[in-house]
Amino acid sequence: MKLILVRHGDTATDDSGKCYGATDIDLSEKGQQQALALQQSFAEIKIDAIYSGTLKRGVKTANTIAGVHGVTVVKAPELNEVNFGLIEGLTFNDARLQFPDVAESWQLGSQDLCFPDGESFHELYDRTLKFLERLKGHQSDETVMVVGHGGPLRIMVCHLLGVSVSHHWQFTMSRSSVSALSIYPNGSVLEKLNDMAHWKYFEDKK
Repeated sequence: MKLILVRHGDTATDDSGKCYGATDIDLSEKGQQQALALQQSFAEIKIDAIYSGTLKRGVKTANTIAGVHGVTVVKAPELNEVNFGLIEGLTFNDARLQFPDVAESWQLGSQDLCFPDGESFHELYDRTLKFLERLKGHQSDETVMVVGHGGPLRIMVCHLLGVSVSHHWQFTMSRSSVSALSIYPNGSVLEKLNDMAHWKYFEDKK
């Protein structure tokens, strides 16, 4: 099976450095353009199924891509970004001042991280793996697209490659980026990571 991982497009926030996980923010104008660029990039590629989280930024990115494929986007809450709890809407520097222990654990990439009044890393990891169970229902010759958020997508890559999830922070997945894996019975092969070629092509055509 071919698995295509797409991170949602740019978001409509007043500060790109603020932490928005469970907050349901929309795509920015640039994010909508990125979604259109992704649609054009995948227009000639067979896609058998598309999944997305339930937050607007992911759903709109997925629906834009799906528009030329006649595929209904399946919403999966397991693909949503981590709930930052009381850190939602704060910058990392603000979080470091208000929750120094949490910020230190976060910066160290600790798997014991738990956001105040939000989710723990273990909860995020468990629901991401729960989603991966869904993929076992697809045939080996299918191409499946997952449109989601940085946290779950990085965990998926680690799990599918057999890499310790402690390394998840070492995989960059920019907004609207494309990553791809081929999944075989004896393991998975990473074929593309954090690719943004579609956006460069879109900008060249403007």
